[in-house]
Amino acid sequence: AAACVLFAAEKATQMALDAIQLLGGNGYINDYPTGRLLRDAKLYEIGAGTSEIRRWLIGREIMAEGV
Repeated sequence: AAACVLFAAEKATQMALDAIQLLGGNGYINDYPTGRLLRDAKLYEIGAGTSEIRRWLIGREIMAEGV
């Protein structure tokens, strides 16, 4: 589950950043939804637990399966 949350959070952020790149400076202004999408994606990235904690949980799950 931690791997799915990590993947989704990082992909959402990357896709929002890509959309902003496509729009240039206009991507940051409130006339386009991309700025809001980036803010929401970053909030999801932070709100669901930091990436480091999720990576630690993934490693713990992998080690538990190997034991």
